[in-house]
Amino acid sequence: MEHRPPYSPSVRRRRLSAELRRLRESCGMTAAQAAERAGWPQSKVTKIELGERKNVTAQDLDALCNVYEVEDRQVREALEGLARDAKQRGWWSKYKDVFSGPLPDFETEASSIRTYESQVVPGLLQLPEYIEAVFEGGQVHEPEVIERAVAARLRRQEILNRFDPPELWVVLDEAALRRVIGGADVMRKQIQHLIHLAARHNITIQVAPFGAGAHAALVGSFVILDFPAPLDPSLAYAETYAASLLMETSAELSRYNAVFGHLQGSALSAAESVKLMEAVMSQLE
Repeated sequence: MEHRPPYSPSVRRRRLSAELRRLRESCGMTAAQAAERAGWPQSKVTKIELGERKNVTAQDLDALCNVYEVEDRQVREALEGLARDAKQRGWWSKYKDVFSGPLPDFETEASSIRTYESQVVPGLLQLPEYIEAVFEGGQVHEPEVIERAVAARLRRQEILNRFDPPELWVVLDEAALRRVIGGADVMRKQIQHLIHLAARHNITIQVAPFGAGAHAALVGSFVILDFPAPLDPSLAYAETYAASLLMETSAELSRYNAVFGHLQGSALSAAESVKLMEAVMSQLE
């Protein structure tokens, strides 16, 4: 049986939406004109192009391809394949009670992940004991709830161990190293884990030290994801207590890219960051 690498339904939905929008624009049609020719309300075309419809049927695709005069059978089949993939449920769907947003879905196909964390070690780099302590956060949970949280996050980390892992670039505030989560022993193990991971070819860890003073990301943590396919534009992701935010416009991405660039400049080098992590470890002895 042919092995198929993991893919993200959300990424495929974005790609399908972008391709259908491109086909419409290449015909010089507005969404209203396309909807009228297909015999649909305009809202249907708009929702498909915004990726708000998870189920784009083969009949819908045939109708749009006819409107856009797509005669190439390979193009039609490629669109149908994207629509099928977009309807699938990934491994993360069974952990909806654990994940507060779609980040694990997008991480599956990302070729590059850049992240800044201000208070805790990034989820992709956390040890099980650390995950437990972060999830509890001073609260009391049933053991099975904590087990699910740990299992979900460890499953998410598998992207770093596959044959072709994404490039992961982390800028970590020194506060995340100094905050003793789970006790001194857990923190020592967690920091040692970071040092081991920093030696991997695809992982770069920089620490933004207290001594650097104010920097460009004092507002909070965020993630920038890039994808290998040209049809999959980059996106930025941030979480609040009430919602998960996806930023996809060129203006938003330019801002986040600029902020991350400033962070890299104000942080210690990768080698200096390892030395600081070793120093923090020794202080926890």
